[in-house]
Amino acid sequence: MIHYITGGERSGKSSYAQSLAENLSNSPYYLATSRIWDKDFEKRVERHKNDRDERWTTIEEETKISTVIPENSVIVIDCVTLWLTNLYIDFDNNVEKALEFANNEIENLSKLNSEIIIISNEIGMGVHAQTHIARKFTELQGWTNQRIAKKADKAIFMVSGMPLILK
Repeated sequence: MIHYITGGERSGKSSYAQSLAENLSNSPYYLATSRIWDKDFEKRVERHKNDRDERWTTIEEETKISTVIPENSVIVIDCVTLWLTNLYIDFDNNVEKALEFANNEIENLSKLNSEIIIISNEIGMGVHAQTHIARKFTELQGWTNQRIAKKADKAIFMVSGMPLILK
């Protein structure tokens, strides 16, 4: 089963996903997709780690996320935006190649026998991106979010810490 949780930055997505995972399992997994880009981001990662207690097992994977998910597990994938950033960079800002890779991974995720909680961001709802590269990334994010939402069994949109049920 796929649970899709999306929303803006600091909308409560991570805490909602963590609570959901803890309600579904006494030993959930956390799949971290991020690369550590700078000191500020490193602090953010540490804060997220400190939010999870000893019940959690962390897995780190930057690209091939479907390959590391344990069978019959409950896992939070945090997050699609950082995962897509890795793909976008690895594929030299080629949206088509990154999207093809992402779509294959999403298809593989949908075939797994686990409770998968996917966190993403709605980055296209704010200020229009000023650069070509940023605009293309926003498109990549939007298309990927649509694909995940279609595959998801449940979808939640977080606003100001409140969940809105999409499906």
